[in-house]
Amino acid sequence: MKNTVRVRFAPSPTGYLHIGNARTALFNWLFARHNEGSFILRIEDTDSERQVHQAEELIVQDLKWLGLDWDEGPDKGGPYSPYRQSDRSNIYADYTRKLLNEGKAYYCYCTPEELETSRQKMMALGQMPLYNGRCAHLSRQEQQALENEGRRPSVRFRTSDSSVMVKDLIRGEVSFDRKTIGDFIIVRSNGRPAYNFVVVIDDALMEITHVLRGEDHLSNTPRQILIYRALGFEPPQFGHMSMILGPDRSRLSKRHGATSVVSYREQGYLPEALGNYLALLGWSFPDEEEIVSQEKLIQSFTVDRISKSAAVFDLTKLNWMNGVYLRDANLSRITRLCFPYLEKSGYIDQKTTQEDGKRLEEIVASVRRNMSYLAQIPGLTSLYFEEEVPIEEESRPWLEDPSAIIVIEALQEVFANSTEEEFADIPALIKAVQKKSEQKGKRLYMPIRIALTGKTGGPELIAVFSILGRDRCLQRVRWVLQHKGNGKNCE
Repeated sequence: MKNTVRVRFAPSPTGYLHIGNARTALFNWLFARHNEGSFILRIEDTDSERQVHQAEELIVQDLKWLGLDWDEGPDKGGPYSPYRQSDRSNIYADYTRKLLNEGKAYYCYCTPEELETSRQKMMALGQMPLYNGRCAHLSRQEQQALENEGRRPSVRFRTSDSSVMVKDLIRGEVSFDRKTIGDFIIVRSNGRPAYNFVVVIDDALMEITHVLRGEDHLSNTPRQILIYRALGFEPPQFGHMSMILGPDRSRLSKRHGATSVVSYREQGYLPEALGNYLALLGWSFPDEEEIVSQEKLIQSFTVDRISKSAAVFDLTKLNWMNGVYLRDANLSRITRLCFPYLEKSGYIDQKTTQEDGKRLEEIVASVRRNMSYLAQIPGLTSLYFEEEVPIEEESRPWLEDPSAIIVIEALQEVFANSTEEEFADIPALIKAVQKKSEQKGKRLYMPIRIALTGKTGGPELIAVFSILGRDRCLQRVRWVLQHKGNGKNCE
């Protein structure tokens, strides 16, 4: 076995890349990069019935979006090609014959109905429902007779009587009694090899040194170690990470919200933010920092800091973290990323000029402190694009106060009598409104904000004045005053 660290991420193309699988890929990638090793992408596509069209392509897109590159894979090739299981059938067939010839595996002719009947009987007797070994010692004549009935055999691995000890990098030593394993299928009756069989062959031939994966695979590990022993391969070092749970501490699923990476891409989360968040789900940064660059993650990532405890996916925390990244990112980049959402809302089109682009940057800059993800941009910026802005429910009580109307009337007068040059001096405008209305603090600023935006919160007023301009500000104020008492509630 080589000393160089070699890890792999081996997704099945049966759907979108799940958040849990993305974390597995990330941890393996960080481990490889920290140790200056190799990260291999392998596609486990032997289960053709569960495959989803274009799923492999989408998984690859998500990995690249997250900034995870691989050293060997289906698209890059490498010294252990091919890296797609459907292209490795001959290899699996060779090792199947080897186990059969050495008596370490045998043909099983039991039908699904017979296996279920046996299972039910064993359960009724309070026994572990393992295979009863009915076909373990059939003669060639008996096998031929069963084949003449039209039965197509599967291939079962013949387990030994010894227990299996797994030295897990995260969980320590875990022992499995052979009585809980039984003779298991390595090739199905349709000729398709089983996961536990092919993953051993692939990992061994590709010289994988460490296997970091979810704890749901821990029960597969003893079977895999038995196959390693039978084939004369040295097992890699295993590390099984706890699952990601939802807020109710059940396994993360769709009922908790989006669970696929592509969903977060579409909602406008930044890849560096999602990667940062996933890295801290079940792993702790040495200095307990929360905003950590990819470079720092690589420098600090060690397996001994992976927690045995389950990690809880907290969308509120992810939103906070993504908001931090949005505020710190280059404004031009964030503005460009906002284009598809604004275009979909009809606020902009593809013919954005340089002047429009500058204005859009000002618009995005004014609201990005309130953004958790980019898909929120149309709602946050509608006040700049809509001709009439409805007054939200919680803002309406303010307009019932006579002093608020006095402020808005003063605002209208100041706007109407100001030149474009005077309008540019926003602090002077507000001071003039204060003097005319004799109001200050919230009683001054809240009516102004509501008149211009329809809301009690939002961008800084200076940005609102500047982006809307004199004429539109005046139009807003007149509209509010016109509708304040006619039952329309400014809608």
